[in-house]
Amino acid sequence: MNVSTDLYGRQAKLIIRIILLVDGYIGIGSNLGQPDFEVRRAISYLPTQGIRIIHCSSLYQTEPLDTTENDWFINAVALVTFNGKPRDLLHMCLEMETSRGRKRKFNNAPRALDLDILLLGDLVQSDKDLTIPHPRMHERRFVLEPMVQIAPNVTHPVLGETMQILLERCLDNSKVVKLQQDILVL
Repeated sequence: MNVSTDLYGRQAKLIIRIILLVDGYIGIGSNLGQPDFEVRRAISYLPTQGIRIIHCSSLYQTEPLDTTENDWFINAVALVTFNGKPRDLLHMCLEMETSRGRKRKFNNAPRALDLDILLLGDLVQSDKDLTIPHPRMHERRFVLEPMVQIAPNVTHPVLGETMQILLERCLDNSKVVKLQQDILVL
């Protein structure tokens, strides 16, 4: 906390809050109910939470990883701008997932909505409940295909490779099918 003096000699306490304006990428997915509707709804809801969408990938139908028992997903990636701290963004994403009925019963459980912070500028952060960049994004074709569509030359801040190169080297052979060219973002 800083203390300053005004023209009349009175001291005023100033609280300085650092707010970051950061471009980032959010992965959006669903495989319950009407997944395409859930992804579109999330895309339209993000701006109401102060998350400005700059660009959004097409929708992709994607094969579930590590299980054959789940329905296929609908996935997209959005380039966003956000005023705030990474943890604030995480809490907004978790609240949105919960509001759509997400319950974390087990890894890779079916879900009406899944929001993952993929990148936030060049930020590298790792703690118990938030890791940026997303620790497995470079291993997942369902993330890399839509990322390359909207940001092929963005460089992964840890691996030092572009999204295009990461996709070319990706060992994930699961099916990823582009469904729609553009998503209208208001």
